[in-house]
Amino acid sequence: MSVKKEIGQIARKAREVSHALANLSTAAKNGALQGMADALLQSADVLKRANARDVAAARRAGLTAAMIDRLTLTDKVITGMATSLREVALLPDPVGEVTRMWKRPNGLSVGKMRIPLGVIGIIYESRPNVTSDAAGLCLKAGNAVILRGGSEAIQSNLAIARVIQQSLQTRGIPPEAVQIVPTPSRKAIADLLQLEDFIDVIIPRGGEELIRFVVTHSKIPVIKHYKGVCHVFVDSSADLEMAQTICYNAKVQRPGVCNAMETMLVHRDIAPCFLPPMAEKFTTAGVEIRGCPETRKIIPLAKPARKQDWPAEYLDLILATKVVKDLDEAVQHIIRFGSAHTEAIVTRDYDSAQRFLREVPSSTVLVNASTRFSDGFELGLGAEIGISTTKLHSFGPMGVDDLTTSKFIVYGSGQIRL
Repeated sequence: MSVKKEIGQIARKAREVSHALANLSTAAKNGALQGMADALLQSADVLKRANARDVAAARRAGLTAAMIDRLTLTDKVITGMATSLREVALLPDPVGEVTRMWKRPNGLSVGKMRIPLGVIGIIYESRPNVTSDAAGLCLKAGNAVILRGGSEAIQSNLAIARVIQQSLQTRGIPPEAVQIVPTPSRKAIADLLQLEDFIDVIIPRGGEELIRFVVTHSKIPVIKHYKGVCHVFVDSSADLEMAQTICYNAKVQRPGVCNAMETMLVHRDIAPCFLPPMAEKFTTAGVEIRGCPETRKIIPLAKPARKQDWPAEYLDLILATKVVKDLDEAVQHIIRFGSAHTEAIVTRDYDSAQRFLREVPSSTVLVNASTRFSDGFELGLGAEIGISTTKLHSFGPMGVDDLTTSKFIVYGSGQIRL
């Protein structure tokens, strides 16, 4: 069977079962999610064996340490996958929720009701835990999902999908609710993006090259999970010990993820006392600092920052650093070079915090907290389908509610239009 025909069959099956999924009861969906979580834990050894084949191939291919970290399934990661599914099960069911009702002068009662999107295609790289997170969120929102993971995680993703499908089938839910594209061929993505009659929305998660490919070739609406050029601005009134802790966590705790800090902005008034100890902590952790001229006067070991460093998503232990004269310059830098993902300010000044929250146009803006909290699970969504940097139809970490749309419902008593 050709790749095109295989992808077409997957999409048709997804469309066929999507109507049944939209009408599943909350109890059926929650029971299925709990069953999926149990099945993943019971199949941990199977999943780790499949993942070991992917990791070995990744090492042979010379993937970076950050990429291999994102790829690896440990007991902790698998437990986290199960926990996320259980968290999603505990969330309110958005399907059927009436969000507004109002009365018209002619007596009609008009409202809006949440309904599933239908069939969702998700294209992603590296992280196999996305497979279970996406499956759980889409199921809770009553959607069928087609998953196309990266070639580097093909064995892991297929194994996770098999476990989930078997679990669904035991509960009488069509296993086609969660399907995975079984081929690593790039052509499969191109074919998938043409099936607007069967797929309602595409959500790509990955590097800039993948996102641009999807946007260029898709006939289906795309919600972009674009790159994460995340900033932390250390204000002149900041608690410097707190600022050091936040900046260190934002850069070092897990540098290979999209909510890691890539640029640190420091107010000129506190730069001389903040930067030297901060640089020492970063250097000890293996972070390469690339600084503006003013930064390099204070930290001679910093390499010169080039113009391409300011919009860069390193996903590595590399940090661009710039000294700014005030809050206005920090905000303007973020607007110019950021990717609308996540930004944070460290400050003790209430007015500065409120201005930063209002004026920075990114999808998640934090005060006195690490950018690493820009995550669906951490923000109470149970899990996330991705972090949308597109303002339509969702912006920021996408949870269950973001996988629904709404329709109008109207109650009448015999009214006709004159």
